Amino acid sequence: MDGVNTAGVRAEAEVRARVDGRGGTALPVLESRGPIALRRTRGSGATAHVTLVGAMSGPHGGDHFTLRADVGAGARLRVGSAAATLALPGQHGGQARQDVRITVAAGGELHWLPEPLVSVVGSGLAVHTRVDLETGARLVLREELVLGRTGEDPGRLTSRLTVRVDGRPVLDQELDCGPGAPGGWDGPAVLGGHRAVGQLVLHEPEFAEKPLAPGVPAEGLAVLPLTGPAVLVTAVAPDALRLRRLLDRAPASFAPACPASA
Repeated sequence: MDGVNTAGVRAEAEVRARVDGRGGTALPVLESRGPIALRRTRGSGATAHVTLVGAMSGPHGGDHFTLRADVGAGARLRVGSAAATLALPGQHGGQARQDVRITVAAGGELHWLPEPLVSVVGSGLAVHTRVDLETGARLVLREELVLGRTGEDPGRLTSRLTVRVDGRPVLDQELDCGPGAPGGWDGPAVLGGHRAVGQLVLHEPEFAEKPLAPGVPAEGLAVLPLTGPAVLVTAVAPDALRLRRLLDRAPASFAPACPASA
């Protein structure tokens, strides 16, 4: 993979959620710069809702996007996106980067539910999502990756997800797909020929008293308990629609706050 192209676009977005003292959630920081924008939308109950809107296509090769979400004690935040994200080739080539930084304090709750990320042929994108939780935090995080648009090959896509609770690593995994990726990424031990892969990470204090057993609730869907207490739900499917349906089949008992499709 080529190095990062310094001629690319830089974009940053940050949201901070705090209790407002009236039973709801305030957003003292809601900032975005560059070709991404955060918009507050109508919430429900004590939960604030924010939508990520792309002001232009991308990321393109050489771009570097950074997203930050910080949820304070007692605050509740739900973040989604208006549409799928397309990783596209850049005019000057090079790899694009997207960094996501998430922190949730004890008693805080975050639902991070973006639409799928689509790796377009000829593109190169490295995504790293880092999550830091305190004991007592609640998290529902969904990641969906689609390798290529309909009828086309994918670009190179590397996605790493790191989750820590009170500084202790709970999950650190990386998926590297597409042209130039290490051999076997499309084999039976990884994607098995599928072109859509996704996961849910659920962190719930209740899991400490009701530990889950690993299982395969449906073909292409697997459940793996984590320390934390947390659970990882992973799915592979031929396309984005069937991937979402699989992830939505995760039993409600995995997390009382686990949502249906965003």
